[in-house]
Parts: sequence; structure tokens; C-alpha cells
Amino acid sequence: MSDYSRPLRVAIVGAGPAGIYAADALMKSDTAKDRGVSIDLYERMPAPFGLIRYGVAPDHPRIKGIITALHKVLDKPQVRLLGNIDYGTDITLEELRDHYDAVIFSTGATDDRALDIPGVELEGSYGAGQFVAWYDGHPDFPRTWPLEAEKVAVIGVGNVALDVARVLAKTGDELLPTEIPANVYEGLKANKAVEVHVFGRRGPAQAKFTPLELKELDHSPTIEVVVAPEDIEYDEGSAVARRSSKITDQVATIIENYAIRDPKQGAIHKLFLHFFENPIEILGEDGKVVGLRTERTELDGTGNVKPTGKTTDWELGAVYRAVGYLSDNLPQIPFDTQAGVIPNEAGRVFDQGRHLTGIYTTGWVKRGPVGLIGHTKGDANETVDCIIEDMTNGTLNEPSAPTEDAVIALLEGKGIPFTTWDGWYRLDEHERALGAAEGRERVKVVEREDMLAASEPHKVSGTD
Repeated sequence: MSDYSRPLRVAIVGAGPAGIYAADALMKSDTAKDRGVSIDLYERMPAPFGLIRYGVAPDHPRIKGIITALHKVLDKPQVRLLGNIDYGTDITLEELRDHYDAVIFSTGATDDRALDIPGVELEGSYGAGQFVAWYDGHPDFPRTWPLEAEKVAVIGVGNVALDVARVLAKTGDELLPTEIPANVYEGLKANKAVEVHVFGRRGPAQAKFTPLELKELDHSPTIEVVVAPEDIEYDEGSAVARRSSKITDQVATIIENYAIRDPKQGAIHKLFLHFFENPIEILGEDGKVVGLRTERTELDGTGNVKPTGKTTDWELGAVYRAVGYLSDNLPQIPFDTQAGVIPNEAGRVFDQGRHLTGIYTTGWVKRGPVGLIGHTKGDANETVDCIIEDMTNGTLNEPSAPTEDAVIALLEGKGIPFTTWDGWYRLDEHERALGAAEGRERVKVVEREDMLAASEPHKVSGTD
């Protein structure tokens, strides 16, 4: 049975929005008021915020503003950040069970979902997630990126596809006022792309863009957004979709306006949105991308499409696949490789039909990489409700060493230079100082060692 004489101890693996929202939900629960809660957020990176720091385009300060709300959660005394700790390597599931009543996995999704067409292995064929990680300064990805192609394809009709297309179409100088590090600026400044082609197999009413992202494509004076009038097609299923969703109707209207407007004067880059073009093969010569073959589709009356048999070969030098993210398969945790999620019921992790005692999940690794960041709040509430119910029923894990000091002693005993919330404030101040020297708000630090040196200098130097 749970020991109610002490606070409920919960570990959350993954300090992105999903994990932080789970911490917030725990602190707002009746249990927090009655018994108290003590939460440790484990993060593989030296810095928190996950997707917000390493998955959002640098020219999206509005979305990065979510960090302000996440800050308020991490400022609470019931929460500790333990960064630069790799689950499965630095700390095991058994060790987490030794120290916590419950463990929540909120590790998100970072890999690219596979696109099963010929030519994906060619040089010049990239997963969009890899490119996003590069321009967001993720330390585990290369410091340079090949941007030699003058004509580039982006496959996909979601917001990640728009982010990738917009960054490829903008100039390095346009993105310099953002937080991009020097290596990313140098790479983008040398970018040779003058045409970016976004391909989707269905029509405007089926696109997964959000209206704001779609409008932002046109904010740059260097970019002309082009939509072919023949791509503005709707069937009865599309009409129903527009009537039933304000967002769908707004997206279709914006696309229509792009199709009928006059050419934009002075725009040196063209960004084409192609609908009803299903990519069927990436074309190559000598092992390198030289084009993309698409098959024209047409609506079937229900909002879905059917092939027409008519193909087009597009001359292109690079292809970016933005067809979705895929969550990582975590050690000692069951994983559904088809769905790309941890098998669960309402957040309780299941293995072969049995709930793993005290193990839970939330966010994209729980339900797949769909929806906006705010949608993870509902996930977190559902998962936390399960934890509270299991606590009430006396079916949580029974840790042998649940004190807050015990896990710190474990990590220090292993010599792990873990980062803290106070350390984030030091890193934040350091990045802002780098930015101020260049007249910018922030310059992101890329190297893991440099992040550690800024956030926890005494651990790096070996002094007390």
C-alpha cells in the first residue's frame, strides 16, 4: 500500500511540453493538496523544453512563447529538472522503480516515419526531422547541411512540411535575427534553392496545415507562393469537410487566394504548393537525387482520391520527406512498432494485456505524433487521473528508496554531470548574452559540452 506519510513521488521521462503538462496536472490534483507531490523531470538533453527547443522553426517566436507558461511549472518547488540523463543508459527502469511510486514516459517523437517508395536511399533524399534538428541546433546532429540544390521538393501537407519549405525558401539574412547558431546561419546563407515544391496527394480541403502557418508562407518579401488553379478542386466529401470545420474552410480559402492572385513583385524565390500529386518514386542518377515522379490523383466523391495513371517527372536536386514523426523504442518498455507508440490504455502502459505496475505514458509516444502542442494537456490529464486512481486503489509501485535525496545520491555516485533548473537559468542567461552581443534576443548554444559548461560549470570542471 502507498505510504501517505510522504508526498507522492513521480518520475517523468522527457521534459518537453507533454512531460511538463503532466507535472502541472499532478500539482493541480487533489492529491497534491492532500498528500503532496514530488516530481523529478528527466531529460536526455542538457536543456529542457523538448519539441519547443528542437522541433519548432526558429522564425516562430509565437510558438516558442509557450516556454513562458512551461517556465511557471518548472519554477514550482515540487518539481526538479534532472537533465543530461539518458534513460536506459544513465538510469534504468529498475532504478526508477526503486525511487518512485509512478513513472511517466513522455519522450515524444524525433525520428522520421518511413516513406516506402523507390529512391528514398539516394543521396539528396532527407527526412524532414533531420533537417529540423539541424536548423534548430540539436547537438546530436551534423553541424553542416548540404544545400546545393536549386530546386527542392518537400513531400507532405502538414505544418512540418511548411516549416521546412519556408526555411528552405528564406534567405539566411532573413533568419539571422532569430536564435539560430552561427553554423546554421552560414549554411542557410549558402543555400542555393530558388524553387521549393510542396507535394500532397489529396486536395486543399484535405491538407493538414493550420491557417496561421499557411499565411506565414507569404510574409517574406523574398517568397512568392504559387498554387495552380487546376489544383482547386472539391467533391461532396470536401464540401462536407469545409462546412464541418472552420479551420478546414480557412485553409482552403487561403489556398484559393494564392491560386488567383497576381504574381508577387520582387520575390526571388518561388514556393509551389502542389495538390493531387502523389509521389511514387524519387529519381536518381549516379546515386544522387535528380527528380521526383508523381502520379496525378482525382477526388472520388468522399474526400479521398484515386489514381489517374498520369505521371509527371519533376526535375529536382533534393527531396525532403515530411510524412510524420516516429517515436523512439525505449529500453525495457513495450513498443508498438506499427503505430509507433507505447501500448497503453488511457495512459497506463500495457504489456501482453497486463498493466505494468506504476508505469504510464503521455504525449506523442502515447498517441502518435498528431495534433498541436496544446493537445497534449488532455493527454496529461487523462494519464494523471489514472495515477491518482491507482494510488487510491493501492496499486501503484512501492519504491524501496523514495526520498528526494536518494536518487541524487545515485546519480552523483555514477558521476553523471546532470543539469538542473538553476542550471537552465544560467544557460538561458548565457545564450541571451551571446545574442545581445549581436543585437539579437538569443543565440542558441549547440554543443552539449558548451551547454554543460554554461549550466553546470562546477560539474564540468570537477570542482565543488
